Amino acid sequence: MSIVLNDKNQTWAKTNFENQHKKSAQRAALETRQKLASTSGTNISYDKELFAEYIDTRSSTLLIIPIIVAIIAAFSSIWIDYIFVLLFASIIIVANTLVVFTCSKYKKTNKNRANLRQWSNRVIFFEAIYGFSWASLGLFSFLGSGDSLTIIMFAIFLIGIATNALFTRSLPNATLASTMPATIAVSLSLIITGTMLNYTLAILVFGAEIFFLFLARQLHRSELVTLEHRAEKDSLIAELKEAQNMSDEARRHAEQSNIAKSSFLATMSHELRTPLNAIIGFSEVLKSELLGPHQIPQYKEYAADICSSGQHLLTLINELLDLSRIEAGKYELSESAISLVDIARDCHRMLEIKAKSKSIEYQFYYEEDLPSLWADERAVRQVILNLLSNAIKFTPQSGRVEISVKLSNDGAQLISVKDNGPGIPEDEIATVLSSFGQGSLAHKTAEAGAGLGLPIVKNIMEMHQGRFDLFSKLRFGTETIATFPSARTLKGQAAVIKRRNRLEIYSETG
Repeated sequence: MSIVLNDKNQTWAKTNFENQHKKSAQRAALETRQKLASTSGTNISYDKELFAEYIDTRSSTLLIIPIIVAIIAAFSSIWIDYIFVLLFASIIIVANTLVVFTCSKYKKTNKNRANLRQWSNRVIFFEAIYGFSWASLGLFSFLGSGDSLTIIMFAIFLIGIATNALFTRSLPNATLASTMPATIAVSLSLIITGTMLNYTLAILVFGAEIFFLFLARQLHRSELVTLEHRAEKDSLIAELKEAQNMSDEARRHAEQSNIAKSSFLATMSHELRTPLNAIIGFSEVLKSELLGPHQIPQYKEYAADICSSGQHLLTLINELLDLSRIEAGKYELSESAISLVDIARDCHRMLEIKAKSKSIEYQFYYEEDLPSLWADERAVRQVILNLLSNAIKFTPQSGRVEISVKLSNDGAQLISVKDNGPGIPEDEIATVLSSFGQGSLAHKTAEAGAGLGLPIVKNIMEMHQGRFDLFSKLRFGTETIATFPSARTLKGQAAVIKRRNRLEIYSETG
């Protein structure tokens, strides 16, 4: 069942990768196509947005331009015959109306089907007509005389090209078409009238044209950068949503796999433990010769091997179930006031025979009158047994293992287990603390194991809001420390003392 789930997950991951690769290729091809079709060499969608902005801005000049031209005409009539001024104003207003009419016509078209290049050329053509209407300003110098009239014409010119550059900034070619005719006409009229002041103003006219064209170009670039940033932001948001969808999908697959794993472990543990208990029970009967002595002495040894192997397998199954419950969040603590020293003493005695079988120096140290601890007794016992059994397992013959229980300066209670075994390389400590992880040297020198003891200890300590630390140096041994926070120390309550019969027999677990 696990193999089937892994195959499904791998297939889903492979399909997802292929889809992502295909989408990236399609996105790159689309961007290239848009750049080739763009008039600005960036992206055709940017061109459409800039052109739409130009249309909106230019449409708003239907009333603004006539008001500006009317004010200019009113002041100009002081120096110029009002008939010519009225004609000048009328030409500009009519030309501006043509541009606005073209813009309003574009608004009514289907934007998806509209040919952007044709519409751009059309509005540029009418902008050129509008620019030539402003070029009639150059005739002012021939309709009157005096420096004041020349300066008034120059001022009107500045107002005109500034207004045109502002309203056509989203379409640089339109800016050029609407300002250049007036620039040429005014500068030529100034040069023809031929005074030093006029020559100077003619130079300033060209300078003003260059400045406003540059300003319009900078505004266009600024708007283009804004569109690019907005497109990048939208793209990032879309990618983020896509990644979130992928994450949700991956989480859904992981949850399904986790549910299937939990169901599989629950079913198999029940199916395996039932025959295992029978095997262990019958092998103990055969080992103890309750039904009579064996005719062949080796049968008793075989029965003992069957019993120890069955107990080892049962321990592995129980560890798998504990780890599965912890990962699924179904490992519930049954907390009460306990004595950490008494539990550590019990665990020390339970593994004493195993330590003596390897001639290990086995020591137990503890502080007197240690206050009670609020914790789950079964879980704490499992922590200590795992740490001690690991230390004994990995310690060579005639080695040393010691366990100590003490109170830290901040009121936390901790259990320390030291050994002088082979130690763990620093780069393998993370592996040892992971599920099913085993160090290379320990794997070669120790008894067989599944690598579940330390991960279970770590998770149990986290459930108690505590911490688990492992310190090891190659060929110098290992020290493991399980620390319960000071908040779990019942400072106002005396230590829990349990009277036990010294002849009480403890079964070995590990």
